[in-house]
Amino acid sequence: MYQYDEFDHKLVAERTEQFRDQVARRLAGEITEDEFKPLRLMNGLYLQLHAYMLRVAIPYGTFSSTQLRKLAVIANKYDRGYGHFTTRQNIQFNWPKLEDVPDILEELAEVEMHAIQTSGNCIRNVTADQFAGVVADEADDSRIWAEIVRQWSTFHPEFAYLPRKFKFAFSASEHDRAAVRFHDIGIIVKRNAEGDLGFEILVGGGLGRTPMMAKTIRHFVPERHLLSYIEAILRVYNLIGRRDNKYKARIKILVHELGIDELSGLVEAEWERIRDSDLKLPAEEISRIRQHFAPPVYEALEDDAPAFAAMRFEHSDFNRWVSTNVVTHKQPGYAIATISLKPIGGVPGDVTALEMEALADLADRYSLGELRATHEQNLVLPHVRQIDLFDLWSALEEMGYGLPNAGLVSDIIACPGMDYCALATARSIPVAQRISRRFADLDRQLDIGELKVKISGCINACGHHHVGHIGLLGVDRKGEEFYQITLGGSAAEDAAVGTIIGPAIASDAVIDAFETLVGVYLDQRNDGERFVDTYRRVGLQPFKASIYQEKLHAVA
Repeated sequence: MYQYDEFDHKLVAERTEQFRDQVARRLAGEITEDEFKPLRLMNGLYLQLHAYMLRVAIPYGTFSSTQLRKLAVIANKYDRGYGHFTTRQNIQFNWPKLEDVPDILEELAEVEMHAIQTSGNCIRNVTADQFAGVVADEADDSRIWAEIVRQWSTFHPEFAYLPRKFKFAFSASEHDRAAVRFHDIGIIVKRNAEGDLGFEILVGGGLGRTPMMAKTIRHFVPERHLLSYIEAILRVYNLIGRRDNKYKARIKILVHELGIDELSGLVEAEWERIRDSDLKLPAEEISRIRQHFAPPVYEALEDDAPAFAAMRFEHSDFNRWVSTNVVTHKQPGYAIATISLKPIGGVPGDVTALEMEALADLADRYSLGELRATHEQNLVLPHVRQIDLFDLWSALEEMGYGLPNAGLVSDIIACPGMDYCALATARSIPVAQRISRRFADLDRQLDIGELKVKISGCINACGHHHVGHIGLLGVDRKGEEFYQITLGGSAAEDAAVGTIIGPAIASDAVIDAFETLVGVYLDQRNDGERFVDTYRRVGLQPFKASIYQEKLHAVA
């Protein structure tokens, strides 16, 4: 993983000291909350429903056991003993006191972490495939390029005050685990027919009030021109993106209003002007960054060693976990293990300080000290020897994190909702917990198969409900919580925005409605079909009819 150099250390230290002075002036009443707001947002500090919330960046999801232990210290010392992993590969602390935040930032800097550009109208934390660098089907390690973009974008003077927040995602595999089609700029690392490395650039994706899929603006940009091309896009957006209406300020609206062809013409003209400038990536700089992501020293092992195969045969629960939560590693004899942060009835993405410390120990023992945060609010150990998987799973079982539910109905994405967020109109967490308990039986979950469930507490869609196989959006109806249901969405390579099935369902009926939808799928599916496959084959009507013929409590 990337290690800070002297410039990185100085940059983060100076920002921490600047913010310490800004906080002192705010506490002394020398600046108002309105004056303080843009300053705190530059440092990842939000004012939520009950308290401040600090969002800490985990660039492209990669972090170390040392960093996780520091997060545990912060959770205990400055918060209420836990943290919350988000869909942007960040971690949030929901209860810090304002006067403590500079000390938190100072402690984060000790382990090469920060909260810079995790909020505000700037380029946010750059995200990537959580399996980057270890999965067999990738064109290259996408974290290399995510790190290059992170360095280019940090404190970029031209893009510190964009019309709206701006998000990047990188993927280098056929299977999209980074939701590149729902980011402002999605980048697919690929090779052309000659074997040269480059990038397909997609622009204009996003969720929120107006969900849109990104469109390809250029099918292949050579690696040396990555920065100049994306800077050309940002310059055009910064110049003509709307600033009069924040709901129409994202680049997706610009793509929609201009059309991808006209936008492409503007970008190509700007790119022609700057492509051979200092933005051209020198080979030695690419090599320097690449060295930070060199594979660790692996042991010479064989896949599916007899001891590993025997453990799978002898322990059915372990075998189920391997089937759902373990992915093939590109190095023979190793595996990639997903740790589900979705215990039955738990809060998706929440981890206590004690659990962080235990997970850090497991990372040291079984994964060369490295972890990954995922877009689905889980964690990954990317370097596990197959022969260690049983011991790892046994330890996770003792913690309550050994569930074989990755990608299943209880592996739910949920935003904090009205339990924390001042923007929310309904709660997300209790609904996720109720669904999880209703479908607690693991045999039932495995029979249902892959089912992506995503829940948002407001139209801003932080729970990504638009791209759930089943998505739930909480809405307020005269002080009561109702839930709008969408079907057929996907954030993967088969990307789609879900369709609203009809009027919103009352909170006390939404879990029954959810179960009814699952029942329709089970009745209609063909062999091997996922929920989303059956939905796309039979269409909306059977699902819609099953809900509203029940005369469940619904509103327009």
